[in-house]
Formats: sequence, C-alpha cells, structure tokens
Amino acid sequence: MDLSIEIEAPQEIVWRIQTDIDQWPTWQEYVTQSRLSGPIALGSTFQWETHGLPIVSTILEVDPMRRIVWGGPALGIEGIHVWTITPTAKGVVVHTTESWDGPPVAADPDGMHVALTSSLNAWLADLKTTAEAAN
Repeated sequence: MDLSIEIEAPQEIVWRIQTDIDQWPTWQEYVTQSRLSGPIALGSTFQWETHGLPIVSTILEVDPMRRIVWGGPALGIEGIHVWTITPTAKGVVVHTTESWDGPPVAADPDGMHVALTSSLNAWLADLKTTAEAAN
C-alpha cells in the first residue's frame, strides 16, 4: 500500500512529530499507547497499540529527516512500514509504504487491504493536522 500527503510544515517539524514515538497517542486518534526503548536508531524497538492491536516494532532503517523504516509481528501479521519525507516549495510530501503478510492477511486479503488503507489515511491526516498546527 502506497499513500502520500502534502504537508505545509518544515521537514524538521514533520520528522520530530513522526519520530517522537512516545507522543503518538497525543496526536493519533487510533494509537492508544506507544513506548520507544532506546533512541531512534537501527535495532531500537517500540511497543505500541493501534485499533486494539498490540504491536512490537523494530527500527530497520533511519536516514534522519528523510526516511524511517520499521517492522514487526502483530497477531500473525508481519508488517513493514516505510516513511519518507521529501521537501517541497511549501513544506514536504510524506510518502508511506506499508506491507502486511501472514495467515490473517491470506485469510481476508480484501478486508485487510481496507483496514490498512483506512489506518494509513488516518495516520497521514493526523500527521498533517498536527504538523501544520505546530508550524
């Protein structure tokens, strides 16, 4: 699943909001808890819950201010999530690519596609609202 949104805020603000994992519940409607263990760095882990689904993710790649990738299992679903932040004349474009795999996805590919699309659209909209308000 690939989605993008334009945000009228500096790259630094968008990066700070997106990578301040402990604060996700303060600006994301569907994230009810999140806790980063360590710095934003390769191999750091974080525990979070979204839509009632507990997730443990590991940071797989970090290119500060530009790109962060994390992944991990959640109830039989293996997810990989890539975020890129690209400067524009008015702010940034945030692009997200997320993939899900595993038995629950194979059992209901259409339902999982709808759930993933809805989740990512909500995340992007919340990020835009928060970043533009902080600008």
